[in-house]
Amino acid sequence: MKLIPGDIKVIGFDADDTLWVNEPYYREAEDQFVKLVSTHGVEEDISAALFRTEIGNLQLYGYGIKAFMLSLVECAITITGGKVTPDTIEQIIGIGKGMLQRPIELLEDVKPVLEKLAPRYRLIVATKGDLLDQERKMKRSSISSFFHHIEVMSDKQEQNYIQLLHHLDIEPCEFLMVGNSLKSDVIPTINLGAYAIHVPYHTTWAHEEVDWEPDSDRFFQVDQLREILDIIS
Repeated sequence: MKLIPGDIKVIGFDADDTLWVNEPYYREAEDQFVKLVSTHGVEEDISAALFRTEIGNLQLYGYGIKAFMLSLVECAITITGGKVTPDTIEQIIGIGKGMLQRPIELLEDVKPVLEKLAPRYRLIVATKGDLLDQERKMKRSSISSFFHHIEVMSDKQEQNYIQLLHHLDIEPCEFLMVGNSLKSDVIPTINLGAYAIHVPYHTTWAHEEVDWEPDSDRFFQVDQLREILDIIS
């Protein structure tokens, strides 16, 4: 079994769908939205229109529930030809508020893994999304004490990780990223010379999907989060 070298100083954890449940709530919200406006089109076409709207808005709004809410409203206006009613808009806002108020559901083995790693490494959360919402999630999660800090990034491309490493005052070879997204958590960090562990989640947003894995001895994949304890020396 390959082991990650012992010169790692900082371990970054993605938050959504790595530490706690997230994407299934978006899928539920999308289903609610599609049913709400289903009289204006075929459900598959509405879902496709919503995805196009979300992707088109990423540069303006970034990631997170509030950005998603704005895309829901915009999509409703578009597919109804501007005839969406105030009542429907109110229900859409209610869908978003319901997401913001969901209790935090930690994924399996999160606490035991953090308890093992926290005494030996500086742990951080490196995640995308809305700052207020992610801070709120962390406070509700009961795991905030394990982390040095939470870094909410506007995106997770190589330049974003370069800025993060500079802020942490470490070299890429001293950083390990753990997350469920090959696109956001693994590929950029591997390209920079850092280490990455992919912990797949059963539900992934289409925007995060890629069909290849890095060919690198700094890339690791596990089935369960607890397995990362076997490869961190």
